[in-house]
Amino acid sequence: MTTQENTPEILPELSASAKRINVKKLLKVPHDLTGKHPGSYGFWFVIRAMFLMANQFIFRRHDSDNVPPTSGGRISVSTHINGLVDPTVILCTQKKRAIALSRHDLTTRPILGWWACRLGIQPVLRKAEIEGGVTDANQARAINDRSMMTVANCIGAGYSVIIMPEGKSHQDTRLHNLRTGSIRSALVSAALANARGNPLPTIQPTGLHWRKHYWFRTDHYVEYGEPIIIPDVMSEGDKAKLLQGEWVEPPAKEVLELRNNLYSKLAQLGPDAPDWATFRAWKLMAHVESIAVGKPLNSLKDEVIAMRKIRENLRSENIQQKLADSAKEAAEILEKNDLDGYSVSADLSIHRPKPLRIIKAIIGVVSIILLLPITLPSSGLQTGLAYFLGNNTDEGLDARTSYFLLASMFSLTMIWPIVAIFSMIILKTPLISMPITFIFLLILYYLAAIISLVSYDWITDWLEDVRRTKLRKSADGEKFVCLLLDLKEGLASLK
Repeated sequence: MTTQENTPEILPELSASAKRINVKKLLKVPHDLTGKHPGSYGFWFVIRAMFLMANQFIFRRHDSDNVPPTSGGRISVSTHINGLVDPTVILCTQKKRAIALSRHDLTTRPILGWWACRLGIQPVLRKAEIEGGVTDANQARAINDRSMMTVANCIGAGYSVIIMPEGKSHQDTRLHNLRTGSIRSALVSAALANARGNPLPTIQPTGLHWRKHYWFRTDHYVEYGEPIIIPDVMSEGDKAKLLQGEWVEPPAKEVLELRNNLYSKLAQLGPDAPDWATFRAWKLMAHVESIAVGKPLNSLKDEVIAMRKIRENLRSENIQQKLADSAKEAAEILEKNDLDGYSVSADLSIHRPKPLRIIKAIIGVVSIILLLPITLPSSGLQTGLAYFLGNNTDEGLDARTSYFLLASMFSLTMIWPIVAIFSMIILKTPLISMPITFIFLLILYYLAAIISLVSYDWITDWLEDVRRTKLRKSADGEKFVCLLLDLKEGLASLK
């Protein structure tokens, strides 16, 4: 089991945006030290609707556990490999009004910063910015204390907060060290809740799972672990200071104990693998074992649960290195062909093409072409920009889906209304019918986008069949099937 103590600290490489610190704007970010939410109540519903629509647009399938109920505040924490998408998919599965701690530049960027402030986002200056020389420790401490105090008061008042406790986004299969800022805010929030007679808040460990996280229209699954009740460990004197708006550090011992407890729970909900090749091997072994018992995996949630059993079984067994090597080799053959364990058929070979898929792909191509006069002006600009920025950013691979998320979010609220207005001007729509025409055009743009996305899915399904056929007819395909049979026998010997 990976623990915080034996995990090296890895600071993120600073992007150009992270190096631009606008102190004047940071000081103007709305905050509140009384428990009142610093965001706009009306915009909460607008932003939530934007998130839900983006979730529908950029993901093909999405699944979630029911979030455990709580009468107090909730701190949802997860691993962080997928940029802005990570907190978004968590928010879509919960109904409590939420705020979040985020990297400083999210609140100061043009347009995006305005929306972030309406949501109540609180900026933080990370250790990476301090050690990188782009800010000094005193300046960072002043802003961070205010942000953490705002968040702690909100949690104590019963709101939900989404925090990525690693303090950065990364592309590793193991959980990085957790920063203590979120843990300290959690303990302060419990003290404030107790002082005000509110229920104690909870930390909600959250697992975020993806079929392949940087794919457009991939699948995701939000998993909720067992909540951790946050204890009240602060003195009455400290609580009095907190109620006056003064930040007080909780006891270091309790901070480390809570951090280590959270780390062990959160690590279990992630890949927790030495590398991605090993992780892919575990997933393939889960598919092979499930097929062997006559229960093929049909969803990402099923795959996650089955993979975790494989992971824990392998750690408790004296597994032969040959079996591990075979699993890796087979999984890498799939990876090289842009396939995964869902390509394994019930007879432990590679799935054959489904005749209906080519028909649906043809329908998809025709639909996309016919809808181009609608989708190009309504969705073409933001989609093209998202694709360009996602593939030319210094923020890393995790930013790729973030740009598609933003393009989807702002379509309904910014792009489509502008396109609709220009369309009515060009068509010389009578003034009296403009409101109805405006609404009709927004619905038309939405339906055209949905039909185009489904058509895109049908085309990618057919292309997947093409890749499967190519692999099945190759030498790698024959080798892959032999490796699967070895895996089946090896897994059976472990029982």
